[in-house]
Amino acid sequence: MKDKAVRRILAFFALISIVLVVVAVDSARNITRSVASSDWVNHTHAVILEANGVLSGLHIGEGAVLEFVATGEASAQTVSREAFADMEEHLETAKALTRREPAQYAEVLELETLANQRVKFAQEVMAARQSDQSEAVRGLLAADAAADPLHPIQEAAGKLINEEMALLAERDRASYQQAETTRWTVWSGVALDVLLLCGVAWVIWDDMAARRRAAAVLQEANEQLDAKVRERTAELAKANEGLVTENFERRWANQALEHQLRYDRLIINSINDQVFVLTKALNISRINPAITEQAGWEPQDLANKPFSSIVRLSGEDRGALGELTQALAAGHDLRDRTALLEDKRGRNVPVRLALYPLRDGDKVVGGVVILQVVRPAASPPT
Repeated sequence: MKDKAVRRILAFFALISIVLVVVAVDSARNITRSVASSDWVNHTHAVILEANGVLSGLHIGEGAVLEFVATGEASAQTVSREAFADMEEHLETAKALTRREPAQYAEVLELETLANQRVKFAQEVMAARQSDQSEAVRGLLAADAAADPLHPIQEAAGKLINEEMALLAERDRASYQQAETTRWTVWSGVALDVLLLCGVAWVIWDDMAARRRAAAVLQEANEQLDAKVRERTAELAKANEGLVTENFERRWANQALEHQLRYDRLIINSINDQVFVLTKALNISRINPAITEQAGWEPQDLANKPFSSIVRLSGEDRGALGELTQALAAGHDLRDRTALLEDKRGRNVPVRLALYPLRDGDKVVGGVVILQVVRPAASPPT
């Protein structure tokens, strides 16, 4: 009788297991598809956002160019350059997002070509304005107004956005359908398992007499369980001690890292030469006290400013650091170059320049520039 009840219970549990496996496999498959659809939805939103960012950067840059033409203020020219740079970043991101979608990638490339033409036109207008060529500026603006070049860019961006919106709607529908399929699968499996569990309960209730004869076996099992619980408790206590030790070691490692960073900062600050820490875009992120002492610049005066705004290499125009840019891009040192440093009083001080790239693994993330002031040679005694 007991063996028959056990076989029935095992049969019920086998059916329950089969239902659970089917539900789990189907749900996992649907969840994977749902996650993929969600990723595609996020991807589509990202492409739309980048396309809007391109249009926004273009409009801001165009407005700043017109303001520079009207007022001649350098701040408007700076805003224009920053806006166009932001537009280029959005274009690069959009290309990366659509690289596996040939149609959208081609549209992004077309949008990039049109946008680059607008950047080139803006550079020509600003160059003519800086040279006080009023007639040339009016001619360029008149020709641009007649050609209406912004319409193709807006049309290309609108086409890309519309296609992505259509894909978004399609992917939303697919995601909803997958969620509905998962919901029905789970609820059907739960209902079937409930029925099977009811069958198990009936078999157990019918076999209560046999369970009373198994009381001794159950008691023994409980004793074994207690022993296992005590053993497991001891293991957990030992593991907890190990975690405490590991936590102390991690804390000591963090303190050692903080000390190392402080020592590095003290070493840079103790150098008598002027030290600039630059980003990969050649913007100033940090200076040492020697710059304040010798050139008068405070850290807040130079934070996030282009290095070319106060230093230029011999033979290069103001604002141009082509040799530094090439060396940093290639990850090469640049040593013993003559340059001019503009101090806070506006004086140009001759210096010797050395550049050392900063690397994070195999990637160049910035650079350190060391300037040594060139002292005039002493006059020979008479």
